[in-house]
Amino acid sequence: MKQAGFPLGILLLFWVSYITDFSLVLLIKGGALSGTDTYQSLVNKTFGFPGYLLLSVLQFLYPFIAMISYNIITGDTLNKVFQRIPGVDPENLFIGRHFIIVFSTITFTLPLSLYRDVAKLGKISCVSTVLTALILGIVTTRMVSLGPHIPKTEDAWVFAKPNAIQAIGVMSFAFICHHNCFLVYGSLEEPTVAKWSRIIHMSILVSVFISVLFATCGYLTFTGFTQGDLFENYCRSDDLVTFGRFCYGITVILTYPIECFVTREVIANVFFGGNLSPAFHIVTTVIIVAVATLVSLLIDCLGIVLELNGALCAAPLIFIIPSACYLKLSPEARTHSDKIVSCVMLPIGAAVMVFGSVMAITNPQDCTHGQEMFYCFPDNSSLANVSDSHFHPTTQLSLLNISHF
Repeated sequence: MKQAGFPLGILLLFWVSYITDFSLVLLIKGGALSGTDTYQSLVNKTFGFPGYLLLSVLQFLYPFIAMISYNIITGDTLNKVFQRIPGVDPENLFIGRHFIIVFSTITFTLPLSLYRDVAKLGKISCVSTVLTALILGIVTTRMVSLGPHIPKTEDAWVFAKPNAIQAIGVMSFAFICHHNCFLVYGSLEEPTVAKWSRIIHMSILVSVFISVLFATCGYLTFTGFTQGDLFENYCRSDDLVTFGRFCYGITVILTYPIECFVTREVIANVFFGGNLSPAFHIVTTVIIVAVATLVSLLIDCLGIVLELNGALCAAPLIFIIPSACYLKLSPEARTHSDKIVSCVMLPIGAAVMVFGSVMAITNPQDCTHGQEMFYCFPDNSSLANVSDSHFHPTTQLSLLNISHF
């Protein structure tokens, strides 16, 4: 919202969600038309080996970078949670972001990523949904109790801002699930295009509803002060938000294995003909997770990473490739609604990809690395009487500042 302008940002959220819904259904239709059951085989049959190779690179990079992002978020978020434990030294090695990343990887994400069947993660998805609802409740509560005490910036209600294209890239990153849609489709009982369409419509509807609520509550609370990671706006001594950070960290840990499934599938399809023996399954998973962990230990600023991932990887996977495949495979007339929308999506996707990447590089988001927000200090009179938030000064530095709408 801060990048695009609040009114335009809300409209863009609905637009990106619609395009996501449309292209997810389009992919499965393309698979049905071509007789294929994976994204890679669909593109291979449509555009041959060059298209297959390009998609494989994109389909590997997007979830792999997402895995790195999830590791960084886990380390930075849970680090702040453990700092709130009474008697714990904030400089303690065992609550540092590096230790948390390694420990959570060995204890949780690696074992979950070793599953061979994505359907076994269904119960984990339910847990993530419940935790997301709790986080949304916390953000809404703080909008009511904290929002009136935060001064509003002068340009808070401007309709549109110049960085709207960057916002589209980040929204694409948030909504994309095309890289694993065939995995999920294949896990359905009696999968059909009609059944898939109903599931996608409902899922996207819920997703955009939650996204709009988060964006609205967060922006109404902090307006122009909104940071990429919404939790970075809240004071470190707010115990309710600390619980929210804990829920957020757990949600990210539980989401990680889905991305690992996709990266492993790409490697299996490209190098092993689609099948991995039990031994190679374990070795491949361990290597992928280890490399992602190593990179995440070296990076602590996500803004440009997420923007580039959204523009360079998510935009082609959502806008360009599904449309191009359907346009080439479908026997429908050019005036058919699906073909008209596909023709519109292609140039828009190309524009988001090119201009979003250029703007992400030339106009990167700042990484504050955890400076406490000015309104968290006791000498700020506007918050002097907010007793239910328990604000007091802290010297701890935050480590996460991802790009924002």
